[in-house]
Amino acid sequence: MAASPSIITRDTDKLAEPTGNIYEAVSIISKRAKQIASNMKEELNGKLAEFATTVDNLEEIFENREQIEISRFYERMPKPTAMAVEEFLNGEIYFRYKEAEEAKEA
Repeated sequence: MAASPSIITRDTDKLAEPTGNIYEAVSIISKRAKQIASNMKEELNGKLAEFATTVDNLEEIFENREQIEISRFYERMPKPTAMAVEEFLNGEIYFRYKEAEEAKEA
């Protein structure tokens, strides 16, 4: 993903352009960001599950360098919201209106 990890100012007119309404655009971006965050969390949990121990004894729990690196990698990634905004502005998000589809069927 080519999204910037830092915060940048966005032109609200450009954001609203695909939908014609800034609130609809923000809603679409928000839903996509939730999908991205969920996928990232699932992926991270899957990778960290390999390091899980069944022993609850504190003496046997140790820091695993590989586990720390995996966590740091995900921390350095762009935030899901930034990724969703980039996808939206690049036209990579497919969205549709339920009312329009229902009107076509009727």
